[in-house]
Amino acid sequence: MRLAPLILPVALALLLEAGAQAGEVPRKYHPTVQKGLDWLARQQHKDGHWEGVRGQYPISTTSLAGLAVLMEGSTLREGKYASHLSKAADWLVKQARPHGLIGSFSLRGEGGRYMFGHGYAMLFLACAAGDLEEGAQRKRILRVLKKAVEFGRDAQTKRGGWGYVSARDGSDFDEGAVTLVMVQALRGTHAAGIRVPDRTWKQAQDYLRKSTNKHGGVVYSLAVGGTGDDGRPPLTAGALAAALPPGKYDRGMGKAWLKFCRTRVAQLGGGRRAGYDEFLHFYYAQVVYGLGDKGWAKLFPDSRPDERVTWSAYRRTVFDELHATQGKDGSWGSKTWTAASVGPVYVTSLFLFMLQLDNGVVPLFQR
Repeated sequence: MRLAPLILPVALALLLEAGAQAGEVPRKYHPTVQKGLDWLARQQHKDGHWEGVRGQYPISTTSLAGLAVLMEGSTLREGKYASHLSKAADWLVKQARPHGLIGSFSLRGEGGRYMFGHGYAMLFLACAAGDLEEGAQRKRILRVLKKAVEFGRDAQTKRGGWGYVSARDGSDFDEGAVTLVMVQALRGTHAAGIRVPDRTWKQAQDYLRKSTNKHGGVVYSLAVGGTGDDGRPPLTAGALAAALPPGKYDRGMGKAWLKFCRTRVAQLGGGRRAGYDEFLHFYYAQVVYGLGDKGWAKLFPDSRPDERVTWSAYRRTVFDELHATQGKDGSWGSKTWTAASVGPVYVTSLFLFMLQLDNGVVPLFQR
């Protein structure tokens, strides 16, 4: 049983006919992907979890690694990496607390930012459950997800976003980034058949609207400075990738986000690093993949050809750079911006996810 039909991201809801059908990762990158997946599989611990630098962020890292492996096409029951996925899902299920949090206040590295891990775990488990026939494992996962949605509902800040922890006022917490993770996670659980309260969606949309500045960029956090900064490309790309269900979004806001990304996102290539960090391209790749090669022209028919972002051009530039910078062991991370703080498993998982978008095997991330 697969996930329910794709809930299209905000601006991409305009593009029902724009992209080609799901295809396959270009052959040139097959060895890169396979080498990376095999390295990732070797890093998994016997109990099913992956972890970041110095053993930190086990919930987030396990969830992102699991998503990267799901993109290959294996499921919890079938495929080369089925055992890895099943063990990861079972480990995450075991981390669920009775009140709904997936994780623990005391887990190393997650204690001060546990809503990040909670959101990523929801997303992975929702996508993984979509491949399962009815059975005990599927029931366990859906039971955990239902409680996780309830916990997420109650953890929303008074501004409608989410912070590192479930503090109602959200003071001094990174609401912007955590909100994007949670919104995408709730899209995943919604697609898996678990109802998300309308009030939760409305509050999240209000938060994203209020955190969008006059340039179309999403700011760091309404809790720490409001809309005074210039906007953050990673957060804005994330807002597009994590956008709310059809009928519950502002199309004008979505187009403003997209134009902001076009003017702020630096593609890899020519010796340049990814602009800002790996998270920018993790989210931006999802957006550009959804647009395909014709989507930008449909959204902005008056734009010049050299202004338009196409998946073919973006993929060629970014994927060639990833192909060239992969380590001999199959990982990435030794020279990337976030590797020192999160570790190579985390970064490699993000890049493998991007590289496999063309597989189109996880419905939530299809065109």
